[in-house]
Amino acid sequence: MVEQSYLARATGKSSPIVYWQLGHLSQARYDIADRPMEGSMDPFFFVTKTKNFIPHEYPCRTEFKASFSGRRPQPAAEFEPVRWWLPFASPRVDLSGFWFRPTRIGCWARTFLDASAAGPANLRLSTCGGAILIVNGAEQGFMAPYERNLEAQQTFEVELVAGLNEIRVYFDDLAERDARFYFQLDYLDGPEVETSLPVPIAAAAADGLEAILEGMRFDRTAYLGEDVTILFPAPLPVSLNCHVEIEGDFMSVERFDYDFALEAGATRLELGTSADMPADFRHFRITFKTGELWLGRTLGVEICHPHRQGPAPTALDERVVEALEEVAAHSEPDTVCAFARLALGQGGEQTETMISAMLPVIEDCHDCADFVLVPLLFAYTHWSELLSPALRDRIERAVLNYRYWMDEPGNDVQWYFSENHALLFHTAAYLGGRLFPDAIFVRSGRTGAEQMKVGEERIRAWLDHFERWEMAEWNSVPYFPIDLKGLTALAACAPDETIRARASASIVRLMEIVARSAHHGMLTGSQGRSYEHTLRPGRSVELSAIARLLWGRGWYGRRVHALPQLAVCIRDHGLQFPEALAEMAAHQSDDAQEWTFSQGENRFAALYHYKTRDTALGTIAHYRPGAWGYQETVLHLRLGQRPEAQIWINHPGETIQFGYGRPSFWGGCGTLPRVHQYRDLAILDFEIHEGQPDFTHAWFPLEAFDEAAVDANLALARSGGGVAMLIGNGPLEPVKQGPTTDVELRLAGRRSRWIVRLSDLGREGGLDGMQARFASLVARRTNEGALIVIDPDYGEVVFEEDGTVRAEGRILRPSDWSVRGDAVHLKIPGRQLRRAAS
Repeated sequence: MVEQSYLARATGKSSPIVYWQLGHLSQARYDIADRPMEGSMDPFFFVTKTKNFIPHEYPCRTEFKASFSGRRPQPAAEFEPVRWWLPFASPRVDLSGFWFRPTRIGCWARTFLDASAAGPANLRLSTCGGAILIVNGAEQGFMAPYERNLEAQQTFEVELVAGLNEIRVYFDDLAERDARFYFQLDYLDGPEVETSLPVPIAAAAADGLEAILEGMRFDRTAYLGEDVTILFPAPLPVSLNCHVEIEGDFMSVERFDYDFALEAGATRLELGTSADMPADFRHFRITFKTGELWLGRTLGVEICHPHRQGPAPTALDERVVEALEEVAAHSEPDTVCAFARLALGQGGEQTETMISAMLPVIEDCHDCADFVLVPLLFAYTHWSELLSPALRDRIERAVLNYRYWMDEPGNDVQWYFSENHALLFHTAAYLGGRLFPDAIFVRSGRTGAEQMKVGEERIRAWLDHFERWEMAEWNSVPYFPIDLKGLTALAACAPDETIRARASASIVRLMEIVARSAHHGMLTGSQGRSYEHTLRPGRSVELSAIARLLWGRGWYGRRVHALPQLAVCIRDHGLQFPEALAEMAAHQSDDAQEWTFSQGENRFAALYHYKTRDTALGTIAHYRPGAWGYQETVLHLRLGQRPEAQIWINHPGETIQFGYGRPSFWGGCGTLPRVHQYRDLAILDFEIHEGQPDFTHAWFPLEAFDEAAVDANLALARSGGGVAMLIGNGPLEPVKQGPTTDVELRLAGRRSRWIVRLSDLGREGGLDGMQARFASLVARRTNEGALIVIDPDYGEVVFEEDGTVRAEGRILRPSDWSVRGDAVHLKIPGRQLRRAAS
């Protein structure tokens, strides 16, 4: 038996204490009496004013604060260590996640400070919920503001003894949907200390396991049928058991579990072929267990099955059949999969089982239940005869008892405020009321006919807003399919011809936006809301499958929202798309497309996009520079025709990787930069707020490029005929350890500037030619705040502080860009001449 050991870690003044033991996570449903809410769709909900705090408050939070704010948290259980928290560069103990119902959560954490001498010390505790601080068994105080996802801080003066001092923290909160559930304890000043974390194995072995978890990574950026392997940076110091859970995004209903026994000295974990694993961007939750010690880390990677899927059929009607069959056979077992099966005439036990498994989500009004309900209503409208009487009865009860809008009584945390959710709620009320016109809808007290009328009025208002302002969550890869889910249901099921026509026109418009912003079928551009699980995948996002259906370019993932509904609208309901969209989506001509347009109410998002056959680059102009961000991706580009050959640049909202922050490590910006673009030249200027991570970074996947080079402040990449150069105002540091090895470039500092320049192989001849022509690009700031770049092709390019661009005798003003947009075709400088010379 190994005696108690300690992991000793230096802990400086004004530094976080980052090594902890954790207890069980307590979770208890928090229900209040049903009541209505006041409010409406908010197209600006993510344009935050106080850091990245979203102000909308549910009644459950109001009641929770009234009961518990300012009062000492009450731990749900005594402390019992069950797992160990290792920081992996995060200053916080972060258990953030997603809870679909209001849930009271709490957890104990413990560590020890080994003090060189006795004396007073100051500790600063930060959390979003409540917390208690205990030092050497004596409670030092508590904090309990309980403002949803808004961090508060409090400083405590404590007395330390010489030697080991036990530090305990209990933290709790009410989780509603995405919950930032963490605490951070900073050692501000006092005696010299080390953090000493008790471990039930030899300290040297625990050190070795931490180093392996810190440095392990997948051997590929994406898996397209290859074996999945996790590489260790050093041999395992001990034999252990390894448990791996493979999960999808936070709405996924699936989890796949694997167990392995690893011997001491192992240098890798072989998980098997990716061809047998579920597609999409997947989180691999990896836990090492040896004796009583549990240590874990999460990694993420994309899986796609292009070899099984093969090339897309040439004819549209064949692609429609293919899409329905793919979803019916290979997607997650939910109501979307059931929809595809019913569309193919496949009723029966398997279809009914997956519907039955999802009905509790609707019956209990989970957040995102509207995503589940709309395809079920669409399917019920057209193919209810394929379902058994017992299941039809249960579906009817679920429809009648559901909460369709915030003005109906309930105690859920469904998200009513974003435009995509609002559309689905109103569509569900409209179609559900139509199905059961004489029945009473329990929460509203209306008959189905009355519920349908209310839904219809709200749909018309939603369409009015969309037709004027379009997407608040501009260009958002995950939210195009959600809007399409609602619009396709209306196009196929609305009894009103005008609504059907307006919905169909809106579908066509959304796909025009995708086509304009796509590069060889893959959407490429600034996004209003993004997640790591929708940014990193090159092939398995649903827009790829939609591009395959419409234009024959793309692949299928496993989790879909709108694809089979879109296919049925084409097959059965006369939905048609202009042939020109296919050419737009896969630009092949010798010229370039420049597209300027605006999105969102009052045109608050001014968007610029420029693409050639070899490259595509999209940005947002003059968008809240210096403000706290949410989930906005401000610059995104692709090279060549390989979907994985993409680059974006952001300021991480948190340093924990694969976390739930909004913004997260890759999704969004902690501080929004000043952004400018002219054709294939762009600038990002960051001035990062104190307290946020002190670096910016670029997604730069070496595996996806045919050539790449990084030298000092320059990074160059080529994929196919597309070439990119990134220029930093300091050294660009390639990450060479851990999950982002060979995919991340970092630029240190709170004031950072990135210059991005794209070109093509035909003009530059290679990376050396690109470097020779563009490596000296700099931006000079004028007294008026403009940034001026002298570009070899465009001459003087002036980026004014209000977003106006002056170059080549042209003036581009973002304030002038319309919602419909303006696409122009421009000659590419030097392309014809250089081709002739070659």
